[in-house]
Parts: sequence; structure tokens; C-alpha cells
Amino acid sequence: MPPDEKFATAAPAAQVERAAAALRANGYLVHVVDTVAEARALVTGLVPRDESVFTTSSETLRLSGIAADLDESGEFFSVRAKAGELGDDLLARVRLGAAPDVVVGSVHAVTEEGHLVVASASGSQFAPYASGAGKAIWVVGAQKVVSDLATALQRLRSYSLPREHQRLREFGSSSFIGKILIMEREALPDRGTVVLVHEPIGF
Repeated sequence: MPPDEKFATAAPAAQVERAAAALRANGYLVHVVDTVAEARALVTGLVPRDESVFTTSSETLRLSGIAADLDESGEFFSVRAKAGELGDDLLARVRLGAAPDVVVGSVHAVTEEGHLVVASASGSQFAPYASGAGKAIWVVGAQKVVSDLATALQRLRSYSLPREHQRLREFGSSSFIGKILIMEREALPDRGTVVLVHEPIGF
């Protein structure tokens, strides 16, 4: 299935602000920035240098340079860099990333009702997203802001999954939606931070 390109267009600023207001009402800290460069600088400033940080697999993090900043610069205590030492022991790597001090990643959709929605084949990032990490930071391009939960789920299946298929085709692989996580509210004060970017990035 080709990606539904209507989900590639950045949401208007007013819609982004409605989503930001709803996220704040649901217990999230929210930053709204204009550019990917601003988001990159903000995130590297938010992550402590003396705590473990796990970057989930994310085109948003890769394309923005955030993944390289956190995992390759040597300035941060990168769980992903440590996981590379475990070789092919997938379960050990998943466990290592399940409870870092900080998790940094993205989601596939944000609703105007303040929901964060993410799909995964394995669900390996769900543990730190939901509760395993002491703090969570999600960087989200404005093209992922949608009106409601039904549209968010449509976006996962008609845009994010086909785009992931396209990406993995280069490696002779494919993907599927195995699990979906919907985060409606954050119970712990200051735990979850959402960085909304007016520029589109990721998928």
C-alpha cells in the first residue's frame, strides 16, 4: 500500500497549539519549537550527562541528529552504545533498554485531545515509554498532529507503516504492527516531555 500523503503535511499552528494545551492538561510538559534544529538543541539540553539515556529506534531522532548526539558524541551515558556490546542477545538488549533514567524517542501520532499514539512490531520501546524510564522525552513533527484517536490509528496504518516498509525494503526486510501503545495521561509530575516541532520530520 502506498503511503497516504495527506498525513505528511504539517498541521496548522493553531492545531498544534490545541494539541499542546491538551497534552499539558493531561500531565505532560510541552515545548513547541519552530525548527528541527531548535528541537535538537533543546533535547540535548534536557538530557542529564550523568544519567543513563536510551534512544529508541526512530527516524525522527536519526534525521534530526539527536540520536547521534546522544549515542555517539561521548557526552552522554548511552544505553544503546552499551547494548551494542551484547552482540546478538536480543532479549538482554531489550531488558537493558527497559528501565533507563531517560528515554528519548518519538510517536506516530498526537491528537488534539492530548493522546500520544505509537505502533511497533516488537513493542520493545513500550516499557520505558509507559513507565520503565524515570523520564521520557518525545520529539514529534507537526505532520503527526491529528484531530482524534480514530485519525491517529488511521495514520499508523495508512502512512507510518507503509513508510516503514519503504525504509526496510532497502535492507531486504519488512515490518508490521504488532502492538499499539496509547498514552492518555501522565501520572507522575514532570516525567513526560513532548517537544512539538512545526516542521515535519520522521513518519
